[in-house]
Amino acid sequence: MSKIKFDRRDFIKASAASLFLAGVPIAGYTKDRPPGNIAVILLEGGMDGLTAVPPIGDPDLLRMRASMTPTDYLTLNPFFGLHPSLANYAALMARNEATVIHATSFPYTKRSHFEGQNLMEGGGLSPFAEKTGWLGRALELANLPGRALSLDMPLILRGHNDNDNFFPASIRKSKRPNANLVDMIAMSHQGDVGNLFHKVAKKSANKVNIPRDATSLAKYAGQEMSRADGPVASVIRVKRFDTHANQVADDGKDTHGNHAIQLAIVDDVIAAYREGLGDAWQDTIILTLTEFGRTVAANGTRGTDHGYGSAGLLAGGSITSSRVIADWPGLRKQDQYEERDLMATIDYRSICAACIERSLGLDHDKIASEIFFDSQLPRLYDYVFS
Repeated sequence: MSKIKFDRRDFIKASAASLFLAGVPIAGYTKDRPPGNIAVILLEGGMDGLTAVPPIGDPDLLRMRASMTPTDYLTLNPFFGLHPSLANYAALMARNEATVIHATSFPYTKRSHFEGQNLMEGGGLSPFAEKTGWLGRALELANLPGRALSLDMPLILRGHNDNDNFFPASIRKSKRPNANLVDMIAMSHQGDVGNLFHKVAKKSANKVNIPRDATSLAKYAGQEMSRADGPVASVIRVKRFDTHANQVADDGKDTHGNHAIQLAIVDDVIAAYREGLGDAWQDTIILTLTEFGRTVAANGTRGTDHGYGSAGLLAGGSITSSRVIADWPGLRKQDQYEERDLMATIDYRSICAACIERSLGLDHDKIASEIFFDSQLPRLYDYVFS
């Protein structure tokens, strides 16, 4: 495998990331712990699937983007390669613990970050149509409410019920609140104010001091999810995939351009999940989400613009046979969406539905109609998990 030409640790320390944990079993409410865990990695900005998983067997790839395609790609099969930044992921593919979904997207064909990100988290039929998220609705159907480890409750985890959140912080010269004192304050107030102080008292018992880089958050999330009474769902945000310029470096080598750096972070996040999960890895599915792909052709600033189809990366012990799942549309101009983007031929909601079915044990028809509001959503479970 090729050596990445930058120090991953320096970039990882500087990376913008956040973690959300939810789906905590509650005694007397949750009947049984579900069959597995589900971890979502949000790749914000629009991940370029043609860079992450180049279709080297398509004769139009190098004609359309010779300067964007790494020459030292890792071979998956005669048609698809893998970006050299994804070396850990390649090792999982070799162990039958990872699967790629290519030429895929949520059913969104416009190119707005705000709309695309809202749709990939909300999982509704149109942007801003839902106040809840598809994973939050899935956790509710599985009777798994919980709290998010975050400053805010992300849309993807919001349900119809009043889920809670907390944000552990280590602030110099600050002390943990005295729970008894907070309870006394709560008793002296009525209504919402009193309830708020009761929540503060409960949260003050939680003290978590972990680094805020993506890999540390993933390892911590894995450790928490591995506990018998721990959360069954987590979400990590990895930003900076919006590479309009300098997607490849100024020397034209994609192995140390901006997209390569972000893919290396994703690769290490998946590896950190595996380390933190331990034995629970065998019952876990990890999947990436991105709001849209990038244009097939490069622009004039060594970058790409907002597109349509992309690729999804799945990993975890729940997968027993690695593969690249694709109904390949081709890269000829007439095969591209609006003659500029990779055509999406697989609805990524079906992949999310399969991951929910595997991890939370819900019926596909219920997932399709009550989580994604589309009773005709195809069931692709057997393609992913058989």
